[in-house]
Amino acid sequence: MAYKSRRNKHNFIVQGGILAAAGIITRIIGLFYRVPVTNIIGDEGNGYYAAAYQIYNIMLLISSYSLPLAISKIVSARYSREEYVNSRRAFKGGLIFAFISGSIVCLLVFFGAEFFAGTMMSEPMSAIALRIFAPTLLIVAVMGVIRGYFQGMGTMVPTAVSQIIEQLVNAIVSILAASAFFIYGKKVAALLKNESFAPAYGAAGSTLGTSLGALSGLIVLLFILLLVSTSMKRDRLFADDTHQIENMSSILKIIVITAIPVILSTAIYNISDVLDNGIFNKLMSLNGHGVEKTRIWGIYSGKYRLMINVPVAFANAMCSSTVPTLTACMASDNIRSAKRKIFSAMRFTMLIAFPCTAGLIVLSKPVLSMLFTGDVELASRLLSIGGITIIFTSISTLTNGVLQGINHLEVPVRHSAIALIIHLAALYVMMDKFDMGIYGVLFSTLLFSVLMTFMNHFSIRHYIHYKQEIVRTFIIPAIASVIMGIVVFAIYRLFNLFTGNTLSTLISVVFGMFIYMLSILKLKGIRKEELYEIPGGVMIVRIARALRIL
Repeated sequence: MAYKSRRNKHNFIVQGGILAAAGIITRIIGLFYRVPVTNIIGDEGNGYYAAAYQIYNIMLLISSYSLPLAISKIVSARYSREEYVNSRRAFKGGLIFAFISGSIVCLLVFFGAEFFAGTMMSEPMSAIALRIFAPTLLIVAVMGVIRGYFQGMGTMVPTAVSQIIEQLVNAIVSILAASAFFIYGKKVAALLKNESFAPAYGAAGSTLGTSLGALSGLIVLLFILLLVSTSMKRDRLFADDTHQIENMSSILKIIVITAIPVILSTAIYNISDVLDNGIFNKLMSLNGHGVEKTRIWGIYSGKYRLMINVPVAFANAMCSSTVPTLTACMASDNIRSAKRKIFSAMRFTMLIAFPCTAGLIVLSKPVLSMLFTGDVELASRLLSIGGITIIFTSISTLTNGVLQGINHLEVPVRHSAIALIIHLAALYVMMDKFDMGIYGVLFSTLLFSVLMTFMNHFSIRHYIHYKQEIVRTFIIPAIASVIMGIVVFAIYRLFNLFTGNTLSTLISVVFGMFIYMLSILKLKGIRKEELYEIPGGVMIVRIARALRIL
């Protein structure tokens, strides 16, 4: 029982916080390594990378993206009933599924790279990068099963550690390989008299970092699994309550049944990027903007979306932590506990999403100018207008996980399909009829996340009669974020009169964090006892007491 007792010491907010911290760290690492990579391969190279990555991402969604969540849900249900033998068999079944699905899509992407890049995305030069992505699909599939196994047992630490190691290796290799491949591409470009080969090969070099990063993450997970497996087996000898051992065929069937709705909802939820890119490329060409389409999409995906995805990492982490926890609550028919966990997860997600939104809107140009060389005007306009997407994407991501955790896996599929149809119709009208270009993509994507937010909310309310508290979850964080935004803007303007952009931006961010924390505590948006539930909460309490805020 030792392992289980250790598990019980951690609540899902702490585990979600650990994973969120790792997610934010990896996104920050990703942000900072994409900066030199972007400066090496340029906006055109980013456009090629984006097209290849979107095909890779869809194949990942189809084959293995759902595996951590599906395996964690299956393992959590058995682990909560102390059926440790069946938990282990679910893990082995997941590995079998991962090897089969990962191998199929790996071969499909490698040999079909030209079709996917050229025919589907109208970016034939992206095929070079897509082939390098192919082996990563198998690696990530196996890695996802191991992460899901640990998450199902209630610990996010192995996932967090492996994510950070994976991203560090990814960052180092991506920068070095992008530079080396870009130089090689310039030689090819000179030989074939096509300048696009340099950024295309540079983009391919940056994808090599993804492959080797994933491999390093898998090695870390295997090492951790080896370290803890002996202890877990010993504990289970005395605590196993398995009455009927499930056969492998039934486990594989459960994995498929559990994974397919998650795959469909996640795939529909994310396939919009691929469809957006394809529609954008075709309509831009028809409207006479074909020459600049790759560069504009590179700015959108390599700068705007890169910034948006950093704070959304917290919602992704809370989703990963919430699903197995809610599954355990539903398995024990503890609806009241499930409601409390949904309430806490949403509150802590909004406490992060609102200030990030305000900060990026107010400091869009200073932040982008600090990170990227060259023209950042378009990216800063996109970020100023589309920053609010952070809030709705965070809510829709978390509520997707809630619906999956309360055993209504089919609902996010239905909502995603409805939202996608409306999103695509809006995108076509905005681009074809009003010639809005990349702003059509921006507004239609925002519409998608807004639709998902409200449809998911009403479904959760219907199924478990849950109603989210409004004032402390949304209104107080919004007010505190507005206060923070006004102060940050004023501080940046003041310091920018005497110092450069980088120093002014960093000073503003530090002040902003302090002002937001002060505002939240003064407005009673978070209580002292709640602070103890989050990682680093004890330190925040001590600082607040020292400053006489609490």
